[in-house]
Amino acid sequence: MAFLLDRPSLQRLPRFPLSAAAFTTLSSAAEFRHALLAAIANARQRIYLTALYLEQDEAGREILAALFEAKQANPALDIRITVDWHRAQRGRIGESHDSCNAAWYREECSRHAVELPVYGVPAQTRELFGVLHLKGFVIDNQVIYSGASLNNVYLHKQDKYRFDRYHLLENAALADSMVKLLCQHFFNDEAVFRLDKPVPCTRSIRKEIRAFRSRLESLHYTLPPEQACQHGMGVTPVLGLGKGNALNRLILQLIAKAEQRLVICTPYFNFPMAVLRAINRALRRGVEVTIIIGDKTANDFFIPESEPFRLIAALPYLYEMNLRRFAKRRQAHIDAGKLHLQLWKEGDNSYHLKGMWCDQNYILLTGNNMNPRAFRLDLENALLIHDPEQELQSQSQREQQHILQHTTRISHYRQLESVRNYPLKVRTILTRLSRVRIDRMLNLML
Repeated sequence: MAFLLDRPSLQRLPRFPLSAAAFTTLSSAAEFRHALLAAIANARQRIYLTALYLEQDEAGREILAALFEAKQANPALDIRITVDWHRAQRGRIGESHDSCNAAWYREECSRHAVELPVYGVPAQTRELFGVLHLKGFVIDNQVIYSGASLNNVYLHKQDKYRFDRYHLLENAALADSMVKLLCQHFFNDEAVFRLDKPVPCTRSIRKEIRAFRSRLESLHYTLPPEQACQHGMGVTPVLGLGKGNALNRLILQLIAKAEQRLVICTPYFNFPMAVLRAINRALRRGVEVTIIIGDKTANDFFIPESEPFRLIAALPYLYEMNLRRFAKRRQAHIDAGKLHLQLWKEGDNSYHLKGMWCDQNYILLTGNNMNPRAFRLDLENALLIHDPEQELQSQSQREQQHILQHTTRISHYRQLESVRNYPLKVRTILTRLSRVRIDRMLNLML
C-alpha cells in the first residue's frame, strides 16, 4: 500500500458539503425512470445526461422525446447528451450496424426544429480497449446518479428490468463541478464529435483519440476551496482512467479503511488482483465482508439453453468459475461467518449493481464494475459520500435490505456449479480456453 502514503486520507479528502435531506435513495428501475422524466419536464436551466448509451428502443425514445419537448418549451434550456463514441455507432451484440443509435440520433434531430447535441466520446481507438463509462445526470442543481444506461431493461419500460442503484443528490456545487469537466475537456476537444451530425470514421481520428486519452488520464473534478470542506457530511466526485488512477486508489483505500463491516456490489465477479489482496487483508483483520453478486442467470450476457447459442453466452459461466474458485479458497472465512457471498436472482431480471459501504462512514456510488477492465481501460467516475455522524445509516440499511431480499447466501463453494455440469457448448469453450490460458486474458479484458 506504499503508493497510498502520499495521498490524503479519506477523512481529509476535500468534499462538497451535503445534508441528509439532500440525499435520496430510489428503490427500483421504474421509480428511477419516473424521477428522470419528472426532472426533465421540470428543468429550467440545464440537462446534461452522461451514459454509456441512449438506446433506440421504447424507453430511449421516451427519454429523447421528453428532451425535445423540454427544449421546445424552453429554447434557452441547455441540453447536452454524452455517450460512448464506439457503442453509439454499432448495433447491439448480434445486430446489424445499420440499426446503430447514432443513425437514430441524426434522424430524430433532423425531424425537430430545435438542436439537441449528442456528443460521442472516444475513450480509446477501439471499444474493446476502453469506453466512456462515466455516470451521472445533471438536471439544474440535481445530480441523478446510477450505474444504469438508458434503455428498456435499465428503465423497466417493459416486462423485465436490470436492477441497479439509484440516488438523487441536491447539490449545486457538485452539479457545477460535473458539468464543468464536460464543458472544459470534452465538448470542444478535437477527438469528440456530435453524433447528431455527420461524423468522420474512427480510423481518420486515431491520432486525436490517442492524444485525448492521454489528457483524460490526468483529469479530475475541481473542488474550489471556497465551496469545499474537509469535515462533516459531504460528497467527493472522483474520476479514474488507467492503471493506478485516483478512483482505483480510492476503492483500495476504502477496503483498507474498513474496521467492522464492508459491503461490495459487483455484477461481474472478476476482481483485480489488488482488490483481492485488499479483501484478504480485511478478512484477516476480522472485518465482516459481504459481496453481493448476480446469479449467472441474472447476468446480462446470460442466454438460456432454449435460445440459439452465441459465444458471449459463456461469460456468465466464466464469472461463476471465478466466484467458485474465490469461495473455495476462503471457505474457512465463510464457515466463520466473516465472508458472506450473496447471489441475487429475481425472476428473469438481471443484476447490475456496483458500489460499496465501508463501516457506517462511507458510501461509494459508482459505475465501476471493480474488474480489471474498469481498473485499466474504461473512463470511470464515482461519488464518495462521507457520513461521519451516520446520518444516512437508516437509508443505507434500507437500501441494503432491499438488495438482499432476493439473494441467497453461499454457505459452501459446492453450491456453485462446476464446469462439468455446464451445458456442453459452454463446457467445451471454457475447457479449450483454460488449456491455452486465454481465460486469464479474457478476465483482463471483460
